[in-house]
Amino acid sequence: MRRGIAHLPLHYGKAPVWLFERMTLLAREITRVLVAEFGPEEVLRRLSDPFWFQAFGCLLGFDWHSSGLTTTVCGALKEGLRGLEGETEIFIAGGKGRASRNTPQEIEKYCDRISLDPAHLIYASRMAAKVDSSALQDGYQLYHHTFFFTPQGKWCVIQQGMNPTTRYARRYHWLNEGIKDFVCEPHQAICCDARGVALNMVAQESHGARDAVAALSKEDPDRVITEVRRIEGLHLPARHPIQFGDLNVKRLHQILLKTYERGAKDFEEVLGTPGVGPKTIRALALIAELIYGERPSFRDPARFSFAHGGKDGHPYPVDRQTYDRSIDFLKKGLWATKVDHSEKLKAMRRLNTFFSFK
Repeated sequence: MRRGIAHLPLHYGKAPVWLFERMTLLAREITRVLVAEFGPEEVLRRLSDPFWFQAFGCLLGFDWHSSGLTTTVCGALKEGLRGLEGETEIFIAGGKGRASRNTPQEIEKYCDRISLDPAHLIYASRMAAKVDSSALQDGYQLYHHTFFFTPQGKWCVIQQGMNPTTRYARRYHWLNEGIKDFVCEPHQAICCDARGVALNMVAQESHGARDAVAALSKEDPDRVITEVRRIEGLHLPARHPIQFGDLNVKRLHQILLKTYERGAKDFEEVLGTPGVGPKTIRALALIAELIYGERPSFRDPARFSFAHGGKDGHPYPVDRQTYDRSIDFLKKGLWATKVDHSEKLKAMRRLNTFFSFK
């Protein structure tokens, strides 16, 4: 799986109507050109790159460093490509807030139209959200989820979470190519401005903790709860990221009954169990550590720079070849559109400003 994270200042409000209309037009025309030239799957690959996505939003006219870029660009793409699915072979479901909860129904609607089984797409959508809200607990609550897919079943996800305390938003990108495991190191291109402590059950070093949680889910719930009550008297270090206050024994017993009856074979199935959310995963991770001695990772997987590297060489030097390809890809799409020449020049200036800053 290829996935990235972008970290942005949290800005409230929405784009002016006049700006959104122009963004919708430009997004539609650029995407049509890119699909005709490179195919829909390449467009999904580009959308899954957080740096390219940010540059694309800047080209369309939105502030490059604003959290609103994510929701506005996805909204402009969804609106702009509406009715052109037959031409572009790109279907878009979901969105911000309430619209995100309609993702499964929208996927089903589109799949009915093209005679495609929606099951694996709906599963991918739900698991992407489950991983970034429950398996990876980095302090950001998801409020945006957009799902892109093709008639061949290829897909990508762009979703975003907010942290009102730090006033930052974090964007998560997913791409289906090469996916083997939803719950083990799904990250490839990760970039953000800051990081902290995170319960990271999808880290490679959390392998033992994932297995322990899966084992717990198969145990008799009453036996597990008895053990939980026994260890509740232990004193954890004050610095431990998970405390006994995270344990709701009654709620935990209800969830364990579900997982026990379901017979989940691994952590992915436990995570996918209805009702299993962040609190349950925290509780199970703590119990797995205390009973089995399998400590989960608390490493935040986000990095400190965009995917192309930083100007000062940290965390790694600028990849100039990739950098130039991104510029050429966007410029080629822009100049081939049928939008007004003056609009092309304005968009090019915005793009040049973004890349000059980077």
